[in-house]
Amino acid sequence: MPLKLSLRPGERFVVNGAVIQNGDRRGSLILQNKASVLREKDIMQPDEATTPARRVYYPIMLLYLDHGDQDQAYAEFALRLAEFTSAVRNPETLADCVAVSKEVMGGEYYRALMRCRKLMAYEDDLLGITHVDPGLPARRDAV
Repeated sequence: MPLKLSLRPGERFVVNGAVIQNGDRRGSLILQNKASVLREKDIMQPDEATTPARRVYYPIMLLYLDHGDQDQAYAEFALRLAEFTSAVRNPETLADCVAVSKEVMGGEYYRALMRCRKLMAYEDDLLGITHVDPGLPARRDAV
């Protein structure tokens, strides 16, 4: 099933590790086969992984984009998820942690990323962090 991306002017996205930027007008792109795609708002830089939930998100993103050493990214994910889970007492959030783990183990990295956004929202609520764009995975409000 094709994937259609509607792009804002200048919006960047990643397809199978290649960073692509839309031109100066709105546009759309249709991917006819399976590919690892992340929009700019879902891309996190290493220095943006500044909270426990974001440190879970970042290695999942690397696994999804097949960026570098998969074994190292998985080990980092497992460590960070264990740390996050050990600090959480909310049953719904713990269930999300289990689901993220199952999705990563099943190679469903995109699903795990989207579920991890719930972990980041939970964490942001606890820490009192607000964003201009609530869809952002990184703490860009501090910039």
